[in-house]
Amino acid sequence: MDIQSAQIQHIPAVAALEREIFSDPWPEDMLLRMRERITVAAEGASVVGYLVFSTVLDEGSVDNVAVAPAYRRRGVAGLLLSDAIRRAREDGLSLLTLEVRASNAPAAALYEGYGFREVGRRRDYYEKPREDAILMTLVL
Repeated sequence: MDIQSAQIQHIPAVAALEREIFSDPWPEDMLLRMRERITVAAEGASVVGYLVFSTVLDEGSVDNVAVAPAYRRRGVAGLLLSDAIRRAREDGLSLLTLEVRASNAPAAALYEGYGFREVGRRRDYYEKPREDAILMTLVL
């Protein structure tokens, strides 16, 4: 498994995963514009997961994490998350935040395993279906 910065050729595969996994996917043209914020997990020529990361001042945000269904529970999300945390520390960020669907217990457990803690809730944040977001933070 190779973790790398997204290149233009990765974006169609990232967009396909986005459409497969999420009920309200980000469009391919938007993903292309934010390519420098995307890290991909590749196995050979195939993109099997990705993470979108952004920063504002000294705070980082994990904006999206996705893993192809056939590659789940194989450590792909953990590799992507570890890489994001490493980069955040190298960049001197003070914390990382993320949101997770209230019903997504496996993802919340993964994030907790990396030190993220629940700090709040955004009511009705997600659509399709409407659901709360659990806010989680990792203090670096």
